[in-house]
Amino acid sequence: MAKYQRFEDLPVWQEAARLYNIVLDLLEEPSVPLTPGFRNQLDRAALSVSNNVAEGFERSTTGELLSFIAIARGSLGEVRSMMAVVKDRPKLKRYVGALQRIRALAESCARQLTGWAGAMDKLPFQGRRQLTERQRAPREAAQKSRDFRLNFLRNLKPGHPLYNSTEARTARGELVE
Repeated sequence: MAKYQRFEDLPVWQEAARLYNIVLDLLEEPSVPLTPGFRNQLDRAALSVSNNVAEGFERSTTGELLSFIAIARGSLGEVRSMMAVVKDRPKLKRYVGALQRIRALAESCARQLTGWAGAMDKLPFQGRRQLTERQRAPREAAQKSRDFRLNFLRNLKPGHPLYNSTEARTARGELVE
């Protein structure tokens, strides 16, 4: 899998930017018979895709990235729905090619985001995306050590010298800090 340093280098962000520009081209045509509300909603939904891809990429955890991917996919669904709603309007026959290009780009972006999210789900770790294996290994070892100690303290027998320690009682849930 390619490593991207900037969201602008992501193929899906580039495609989302193309989608928005085609939407803008359509909306900037003064003769396109669309209501102001439709225009505004289409503009915002189309721009939301690239913005959410960018924001998710800039976040630090896998969970945050997946949330923003899901939001971007929702915006793509909104764009596709809007295209489907108006595709058969007689007054829009002149613009059917633009409507179809918008829908096709929205579908392409959605496929890419689905693939990206699926690849993220298959990663052997959760949490910070940007950490290298060298950075991740000591963190995982420290977490395993903490988990082992907590389990050890939780399972002490009443006769053990540490059984009544604050740490052991906290591990068993008897003391709430």
